[in-house]
Amino acid sequence: MKKITVRLTLVFLISLGIGCRSLKNSKKYFDTKQKEVYIDSMMNNALEKGFFPGAQIVVGSKDSVFILKNYGYHDTSKKQLVKTDNVYDLASMSKVLGATLVAMRLVGEDKINLEDKLGEVVAVYKNTAIADLTLFELLTHTSGLKSGITFYQSLLSTTDGSPLLSNQQSAGYPNSFDAMYVNKNIVYDTKYLAFEPKENYVQIYKNMWLNPEFYKTVYGRIALANNNPRGNYLYSDLNLILVQQMMEAKTGITLDQLAKEIYSELGISKIGYNPLKWTSEENVIPTEIDNFFRKDTIKGFVHDEAAAILGGVSGNAGLFANAASISVICQMLLNNGKYHGKQILKAKVVAAFTKSPLAKKGIYRGLGFDKRKPDAFYKKSDFGHTGYTGTFFFLNPNNNKFLIILTNRVNPSRTNRLMYKDDFSSKIWKQINN
Repeated sequence: MKKITVRLTLVFLISLGIGCRSLKNSKKYFDTKQKEVYIDSMMNNALEKGFFPGAQIVVGSKDSVFILKNYGYHDTSKKQLVKTDNVYDLASMSKVLGATLVAMRLVGEDKINLEDKLGEVVAVYKNTAIADLTLFELLTHTSGLKSGITFYQSLLSTTDGSPLLSNQQSAGYPNSFDAMYVNKNIVYDTKYLAFEPKENYVQIYKNMWLNPEFYKTVYGRIALANNNPRGNYLYSDLNLILVQQMMEAKTGITLDQLAKEIYSELGISKIGYNPLKWTSEENVIPTEIDNFFRKDTIKGFVHDEAAAILGGVSGNAGLFANAASISVICQMLLNNGKYHGKQILKAKVVAAFTKSPLAKKGIYRGLGFDKRKPDAFYKKSDFGHTGYTGTFFFLNPNNNKFLIILTNRVNPSRTNRLMYKDDFSSKIWKQINN
């Protein structure tokens, strides 16, 4: 019945003498409405099944936004509806929307080179086993570094020396954390942690400050983390932390400030690190109820523990944004680095970063950007990234379409992986990308 209605409507438009251009726009309208109906169906089903409490979605092209919608609530209490200005913790989408964008800018300005070596740029890694790693290897995740290090756990211990976590719930391990249970007698290392502001300490949560001496331990452990074959692909948070350090060492400017310069040029303000410095707490979507490290519902501070240790500004995570702000970045990328007549990034740099330079080796990764081996959901030209908190964005430069999905699937717990088991985001991207 729906197809018949559409066909009759088009005939009616032609009978009124509407030109070819209007007819073409009418087809686009109906196509958009069909996709919106599909998205609504997917979202309502996801909310009903508890994939996440709420979400923002944007569908657009290089010069238009077709769909911008909010769904559900801030958290499982269902007291506060999601609004367009609300910002989500982007998790690993920060790798591209923060660190990689900055790298693209600096490469285009010849302020950093893809062949620059870590140890020659960042003094702390000189004469270490990872000194020869290049910016290219870090951005393509071919450095050989392990996937990550739980730095924060070395700040915790127990009063009787028993393990921090157990796979069995008991009186001694009452509260859950990531399919494990937390020792009720955890204590914090007061050599490095303070629970009120302290001179030169770095704030890592609303009631936690870190002695910067701890960073010697962090950098020392990263320097020993190359236990995989160099040149092979292994996704690692450590890579982008090192990218951040290289860029900050080259410029003398912090990552958050470097990123803010780009966002300001794009005219977007609902994006940045440490969101409580630029928006209200009620405007921030909460993430997990953390029973382990922060003993709180995380809201306004980064969910990722490594990024938290680094003060909320990290190459691997830390960005917060709303979908509308990200849509501007998508349009800039689809317009070869240009937005509203201004060249934000050089076109040749955008092209280089969003291709797969190692595809002949079976590595489909871009520079910073996630790319997939072509399959039922993804095309060869597609690029984007996902985030652990339940975030997703992908673009296709061939048809100039993009999709952004922001959720907080980790609320109340990171054990909720329903949206991944259902290929939720990939299914919507396939529908939009066709």
